[in-house]
Amino acid sequence: MRRSPRVTVLAAAAALVLPLSACGSGDTGGGKPTSGPIDIWYSTNEQEQAWAKATVAAWNAEHTKEKVTAKAVPSGKSTEDVVGAAITAGNTPCLLYNTAPAAVAAFQKQGGLVNLSDTFGDAESFIKKRSGGAVDGFRSPDGKLYQVPWKTNPFMLYYNKDVFKKAGLDAENPKLNTYDDVLAAAKKIKSSKAAKFALYPPATSDYTNALFDFYPLYLANSGGTQLVRDKKATFTSQAGRQTLAFWQQMYAGGYSSPEAYSGDMWAGPFADGVAAMSIAGPWGKGQFDGKVKYGVVPLPTAAGIPADRTSTFADSKNVGLFTSCKHKRTAWEFTKFSMSAKNDAALLEKTGQFPTRSDVAAVAGGYLKDNPFYQPFADAVPRAVDVPNIAGSTEVWKTFRTAWEDAVLPGKGDVKSTFDKAAQQIDDQIAD
Repeated sequence: MRRSPRVTVLAAAAALVLPLSACGSGDTGGGKPTSGPIDIWYSTNEQEQAWAKATVAAWNAEHTKEKVTAKAVPSGKSTEDVVGAAITAGNTPCLLYNTAPAAVAAFQKQGGLVNLSDTFGDAESFIKKRSGGAVDGFRSPDGKLYQVPWKTNPFMLYYNKDVFKKAGLDAENPKLNTYDDVLAAAKKIKSSKAAKFALYPPATSDYTNALFDFYPLYLANSGGTQLVRDKKATFTSQAGRQTLAFWQQMYAGGYSSPEAYSGDMWAGPFADGVAAMSIAGPWGKGQFDGKVKYGVVPLPTAAGIPADRTSTFADSKNVGLFTSCKHKRTAWEFTKFSMSAKNDAALLEKTGQFPTRSDVAAVAGGYLKDNPFYQPFADAVPRAVDVPNIAGSTEVWKTFRTAWEDAVLPGKGDVKSTFDKAAQQIDDQIAD
């Protein structure tokens, strides 16, 4: 069972509205980190629990004085709500193996996360060696790391082979490299009535829906540029305007629906055969198996960037080390142990989710040989990018989505002026 995209995104969204009753931006450990027993929380996902229990058992067998006690995240509205309350109460676990990058700014502002860069002398070198250039996308505005990149689920473009065949398109090697390619395919799909829509991303007013339509394609088209960089909105660049124009054309041509789907809005349209294509991570396999005969290709771009240079959305979950932890040295050592090549390979084998490693293809070699479907996702891990780590993310994404509803979903409107205004609003929000 793969991770549900709905759970991932809603959990991230919930993180953005946590009560910020505490102050500060994390700490550097409160003195020299010590060793001793620690506790950790992991996801309620059954496969992740199996991985965590095996990893903890292996550690405990060799560290009798530094035992790790592990349990699933306590129930609540969301993981982030539970953790936010625990930070306020001062009873967080030492480590959370389910930290949404979008939650880090809130946790950090509450004073809940340890500044890893300044607390552990080898933190920067370990994280950089394991995750490569991806690490910089997880830095906080102060340039420090308050989270350890752990696992990622790169987005790709799924397509329905039967629908493509019915529309007279190549079902084995479809031409979907550029925006024009996708628009041309969409036109054939509609005219042939092979499927009702070409693409059907979530169309409700929920601002997190941008993670399923604009943002993945924008990351691909812009070389991995996040929505906000250096405290400025970036989507008014040429790459951003190209992506916005593409989506406006999709809605103008009736190739995408501006109406909310009546079933599962994330996987339903593609799984039900209503849409010919879908933007999803490797978890899509579990959603679509037995329902659709599908293939996957890299996300399209305006000029057809080669696959080996195409960025994508990471949909990551990371590890946070909390300031209330009594024995931070053990917490850090266990973190490194849990992210060894052996344990990272086990994570992939047990969960189908990729460790955020620059050498993931080598570490996962045996698994990929037996499961070739995942190869393009593995190749994309080093180029997967997440949401920007900024305070006030909720308002930023809401502002963007409002502009989207005004000038993209209707299939008409002045994209340039609408998003220029949105960019200025976002710049002002960040400045405040």
